[in-house]
Amino acid sequence: MLFFTGLYMLDEFCRAKSVAQFWQAYLESNPTVLSTRDHAEAVQFGDYPDLANELGQLVLRGDKTATCSALWEWEAATEEIPKVGLKRIVIDGVNNPLCVIETTEVKLCPFNQVDAQFAADEGEGDQTLATWRREHWAYFSRVLPEIGQQPTPEMLLVCERFRVIFP
Repeated sequence: MLFFTGLYMLDEFCRAKSVAQFWQAYLESNPTVLSTRDHAEAVQFGDYPDLANELGQLVLRGDKTATCSALWEWEAATEEIPKVGLKRIVIDGVNNPLCVIETTEVKLCPFNQVDAQFAADEGEGDQTLATWRREHWAYFSRVLPEIGQQPTPEMLLVCERFRVIFP
């Protein structure tokens, strides 16, 4: 039997259950999908809830079909970078499931060599390279110091393209 000592823990338990149920619904809707995982891997875009909500909605509308992160973030977390075919649940700013995405392309690219098409595919702001550089530099300036790094124009990014596959 599970006992919870507060509403927060119950709320987190319910959200985790919601994500698991969403993953199960995806698996059941695609009987040909062979999953070696019985649980969902979730991804939240952005580094604070309002941004995660905004970016999640861009994914749902089909405006956002790409994302990037610093390779240093993956190394600090001792996680492998995404691979083509990876399926994950996109969650909003409070961890509610929005959709399942499938990775279609992954490449390493220095920050200063990201092109205008990738910036547009990220779907944010006015979708220009100038805005992409400004906003992503601000993002990396917030998150990289937490792992002892500072952004540089040459830092390697994990540039990923994806498509929504459920619902």
